Amino acid sequence: MDPVIGLDISKGQSEGQAFLRKGQPYGRSFRFLHTLEGFKDLLSAIQDVRNKTGSSPVIILESTGHYHQAVVQFLESHEFLYLVINPLISHQAKKSSLRKVKTDAVDAYQLCELYYKEEFETHKKRGIGLLNLRHLTRQHNSITHMYVQAKLHFQAVLDQVFPDYRGIFGDLYSTVSLSILREFPTSKTILQAGLTKLTDKIAYLCPRRSENWASEKAKTILSAAVNNPFQETAYSSHLVSMGLYINLLLQYQEHLSHLEDKIDALAKEVEEFRIIQSIPGIGGKIAATVLSEIGEINRFNHAKKVVAFAGVDPSVFASGKFTATTNRITKRGSKQLRHSLYLAVICGLKNSRNKKLREYYDKKREEGKPYRVAVVACINKLLHWIYAILTKKELFLDLA
Repeated sequence: MDPVIGLDISKGQSEGQAFLRKGQPYGRSFRFLHTLEGFKDLLSAIQDVRNKTGSSPVIILESTGHYHQAVVQFLESHEFLYLVINPLISHQAKKSSLRKVKTDAVDAYQLCELYYKEEFETHKKRGIGLLNLRHLTRQHNSITHMYVQAKLHFQAVLDQVFPDYRGIFGDLYSTVSLSILREFPTSKTILQAGLTKLTDKIAYLCPRRSENWASEKAKTILSAAVNNPFQETAYSSHLVSMGLYINLLLQYQEHLSHLEDKIDALAKEVEEFRIIQSIPGIGGKIAATVLSEIGEINRFNHAKKVVAFAGVDPSVFASGKFTATTNRITKRGSKQLRHSLYLAVICGLKNSRNKKLREYYDKKREEGKPYRVAVVACINKLLHWIYAILTKKELFLDLA
C-alpha cells in the first residue's frame, strides 16, 4: 500500500482526507484546529491510517503563506514524511475536473489524487537562520513603504503651514530638522522663541556642529518665518496633523534603524552573505534580501529554477502554427527577490560599477532590445552568477 493524507490548510483549521492507495479513499474527510487539542486529532488520524496499512502515510499540503507553518512544525516534531507543494501545481490539477466544486474537503481529496499522479521531490527544509533573515528584510520593506507614505502626507501638510522650511536643513527628515519643527511648528512660535533660543536648541540637537553653524541655521529659520504667508489660526487642524506625522516619522526612523542593525548582525553570521556581496553593485541590504529569499542554494539543481523562482523567466505561448513573439516575464515568484535584483542591476550599471554586467547590457541594447528587456536580461544573468558562486562557494571576482 501507498497511503497518503491530503491537508487543505486554512487560517486556524485544516481539512484532511486519507487514501490507502490510488483510487481508494479511506473514510470521510476530517477537520482539526491548529491547537494542541486539534493536533491530537490529526495524530489520531495518522495513526489510524498507519494501523490500517502497516506503514506511515505521506502528508501532502500546499504552501499557504504562514498558515501551514504550525502544521509543518507538528509534523517535523513527530518525524512524519510530508510534501509541501506549490499552490500553482494544485490549482492546475483542480482545473482539470469537469465539475466546478470548491470546498475544503474536495481540495484535500484532490491533493491525494495529485500525489498519485505526480512525482514530487522530497521537501527540503529551510534553515531557521535564513527564515529569520527573510522575516526581518520583509518587515523592513513593509515599514519602509509606510515610512515613504507618511513622508508624502507630511510634505502635503508642511506646504500648507510652513513651505519655506524645506531646504533649511540638508535633510528635511533628519532628527534635528523634525525636532525643531515639532517644538516650533509655526512662524509665530519661531518669532517668539528668538535667535538665541533657536541657536541653543539646534546646537543641543547637533553637538558635532559649531556654534556658528547653529546660529546661521537659526537666522535662516527666522527669515523664513518672517516671510511665511500662512497664519496659525487658519491652519490649526493642519498643525495637529503635522505634529502627529512628525512623531510617526521619528518612530519609523527608530524602528528602521533597529531592524537594520538586526539584519546586519544576522546576515554576517551566514557565510553566503559575504559571497553575494562580492558582486559589484550588491550592498548589504540587497545581499541580505536576495540571500534570504533564495534560501539554501541546494534547494535548486539548476540556475533556471532560481530564475523561475524569481519570476523573471519569459512566458511561452504557442498553439498550432501560432507562436507568440511578444512574451512578458511570468512574475510568479518572489516579488521581494525580483525587486532587490532590479535594484542590484541598476546599482551595477550606474557608473559601470559592474563592468561585466555593463558589457552584457550594452550588448543587448546593440541587439535592439528595449531598455526594460535589457534590464530583465541582466537580472537573469545576475541570477546565473549568484547560483554559480553560491554553488561553488567562490567569490565573484575569483569566479570571473
